Amino acid sequence: MKLYTYWRSTSSYRVRIAFALKKLEAEQAFVHLVRNGGEQNASSYRAINPQGRVPALELDDGSILIQSPAILEYLEEIYPTPALLPSDPLARAKVRAVASIIGCDVHPLHNVGPLNHLRKVVGRSEPEVTAWIAAWVGQGLSTVEALIGNEGFCFGPEPTLADVFLLPQLYAARRFAVPLEAYPRILRVEKVAGEHPAFLSAHPANQPDAE
Repeated sequence: MKLYTYWRSTSSYRVRIAFALKKLEAEQAFVHLVRNGGEQNASSYRAINPQGRVPALELDDGSILIQSPAILEYLEEIYPTPALLPSDPLARAKVRAVASIIGCDVHPLHNVGPLNHLRKVVGRSEPEVTAWIAAWVGQGLSTVEALIGNEGFCFGPEPTLADVFLLPQLYAARRFAVPLEAYPRILRVEKVAGEHPAFLSAHPANQPDAE
């Protein structure tokens, strides 16, 4: 398998965590999202992913998967051990809810495209853009804080898809200087994950293309 990735992309970070947790190997192809106007916009990469985003996963048969939720669900179905989703349907729904809050409601609002639109098209100043990020990230994390448990990872002693989404979002929150003191449960999860080798190996700072 080949993973098209960028060290600071939170979506790519999610997939790297899942690969590490499941002890899977993938060749990495680096797509710089800033250099030369963004390598994701090159025709050569658009031929791989017409959306022009990372991650993309090329399977051994040449099939291409895009969008981190779809990639993660594929990995869970094809490589079910260790499981990132509980066997109980209700518990699965709760894990997916936390992942969806981050993947659908929070992350899209601070992605590079919307932020550049705010800056260049709408004409918002950098302090206004920063306030936008803090507002939406804070709203999402407040909800996650209310939904997760009091011990271990988000939903117990083993990581789930909720943690796979949460840790990259916390990396982004710290990158944008979003205050996190109001979220003790989330900070506990961050600490636990910070001691787990899979999360450590997937961290942006530990990627070959890190700057």
